[in-house]
Amino acid sequence: MRAILMNARGGREVLQYGEVPTPEPGPGEVRVRVKAVALNHLDVWVRRGVASPKLPLPHILGCDVAGVVDALGPGVTGLEVGLEVVVNPGVSCGRCERCLSGQDNLCADYQILGEHRWGGYAEYVVVPAANVLPKPEGLSFVEAAAVPLTFLTAWQMVVDKLQVRPGEDVLVMAAGSGVSVAALQIAKLYGARVIATASSEAKLERARALGADAVVNYSSPEWYKEVRRLTGGKGVDAVVDHTGAEFWQGVIKATANGGRIAFVGASSGYEAVTPLAHVFYRQLTIYGSTMASKSRLYPILRFVREGKLKPVVGAVLPLEAAAEGHRLLEERAVFGKVVLEV
Repeated sequence: MRAILMNARGGREVLQYGEVPTPEPGPGEVRVRVKAVALNHLDVWVRRGVASPKLPLPHILGCDVAGVVDALGPGVTGLEVGLEVVVNPGVSCGRCERCLSGQDNLCADYQILGEHRWGGYAEYVVVPAANVLPKPEGLSFVEAAAVPLTFLTAWQMVVDKLQVRPGEDVLVMAAGSGVSVAALQIAKLYGARVIATASSEAKLERARALGADAVVNYSSPEWYKEVRRLTGGKGVDAVVDHTGAEFWQGVIKATANGGRIAFVGASSGYEAVTPLAHVFYRQLTIYGSTMASKSRLYPILRFVREGKLKPVVGAVLPLEAAAEGHRLLEERAVFGKVVLEV
């Protein structure tokens, strides 16, 4: 099969177009003919060696896949060849206490497609049968590929961790990213007033069009003061963040007494300075978050089907242009997802 192979760790040049044997599904697995695969910053971190630095090479990136079931492994029931599907990127053992309690993203053997196992920058991908769901009718493969990882990640942050309630002020950092585009919509779905930040006026306008009630350009060193002004000096009740060290102190200062912060990444660096007096004296709660239970993709796709949540695609490229897609991500040149058509 055709694939984009990561033969080393480093710059975009390590992504090479080539061919590898087509994988065969084992017991309980299905093979999906990839129609579209969305890019994530996780792809960049894996390529650079920041995430999973000991990963065997060559490797195939790509967490978010939409396609067609092409083959069924032994023992697979309830699915059929030709079914159009969305692939859930979280893979777990399915047997342990965490998995059976619905916390499969805390499984000791948890893997993410494209990070820990070969992903979707290819014509075919093999995944457990439990990881495919029917693609919502009316949604293109490109749009469907823009849903799984970012909406799952945002759902756990907004719904499961922060437990956002109607009327709360929610700050969504870096609103042009895939996770933040999803978080903004989910927070609005749950009745929140959303304040979105971005680094350009164009992205701020896109955030407004997506439903943000107020916007702040966080290029200003004291951007958090504007967030507090917009909340009458109180600060926000909850924050969705993945911006990392550069903005961490501002995030804490923008949060109200008793507020909650959920963070899922560190785009500007991992080594952040935390003003602890703000945390204990103002009684802040800080949640780390990674992905979500596989079960959460069911309500997400229902809301997508109903038009209450919408994938946002910023650029579509052919598979061979994966390196260009990485450039767009690294330069933050798009609002929403970058998707490769296969």
